Amino acid sequence: MVAARLAPHPNPLSTGGQRGGRPRVLASFGARRQVFFALLGLPALAYVAVVAIWPLLQGLWYSFFHYNLVRPGQFRFIGLSNYIDLFTDDTTRWSVIVTFIFTVLAVSIEFVLGLGLAVLLWRDNRFNRIALALLLVPVTVTPLAVGLLFRALLAPDFGLLGYYAAQLGLSGERGFFADPVGAMGAIVFIDVWQWTPLMALILLAGLKALPVDVIDAAETDGATALQRFRIIVFPMILPSVFLSLVLRTMDAFRVFDSVFVTTKGGPNDATNVLLFYAVKQGFEFYDIGFASAIANLMIVCMAIFAVVFILLIRRADRMANG
Repeated sequence: MVAARLAPHPNPLSTGGQRGGRPRVLASFGARRQVFFALLGLPALAYVAVVAIWPLLQGLWYSFFHYNLVRPGQFRFIGLSNYIDLFTDDTTRWSVIVTFIFTVLAVSIEFVLGLGLAVLLWRDNRFNRIALALLLVPVTVTPLAVGLLFRALLAPDFGLLGYYAAQLGLSGERGFFADPVGAMGAIVFIDVWQWTPLMALILLAGLKALPVDVIDAAETDGATALQRFRIIVFPMILPSVFLSLVLRTMDAFRVFDSVFVTTKGGPNDATNVLLFYAVKQGFEFYDIGFASAIANLMIVCMAIFAVVFILLIRRADRMANG
């Protein structure tokens, strides 16, 4: 009786004792915290749904219909006819070739120049910090403004670059934009000027993250600078390399602004890239169904690029981490 009387009675307000109640309280607080942050993300999700997902679904829907903006009453379902026309149209096939040529040329040059700039800016000193700040200038300018700038600079009659290029025999009397090869070279040059700094910044971030002791050990063992870069540095920055390539490839594949303000797809469709062709079909010929099919083709191509590069990034990350 005395032992029973002295035994502690459970507190009716307790949630299971001091040892078991505190974790449950913390778990409840953590759940409420997750719900709170999820609610904070709802406006961003709604924005993405409105400006990205809904137009994507709408474009997919329109691609199965004959839809002309001038004749909205003729809106009718035609199944895969737009996609059949897409793969049998000579202009579409040529636009795909032009887009791939532009993407390969621009991204390749940007990668080589960007890697060289990243290596030059690797050392942390005052000059490199100033140069790094200047590198951000082209990236912050809108592509449309850059296109307008170079259209003026490359003009054969009053453009500074166009004048000296003509004097050196690099362009004809009518300038770069009147020649098919010159026009392609001009839009590649514009893209390289604007986006090489971005490539350099991504690669520089990868270089800055490298362990210095490994490189110093290789230098102590007598490895030359080229050997250190080829055997140690470059394999370790492969994730940054593939990241820069996937970002620039997907962006270059949908080039539009520089083409729109300089060549308008000419001369003779030499710069008629896919996105410009889609916009031309939609807003010049008002064929929304066919334009949507072209846009969906671009989305599929960029999705394939993204998947391939993501697999390469994961493989490079595994190799870098042993």
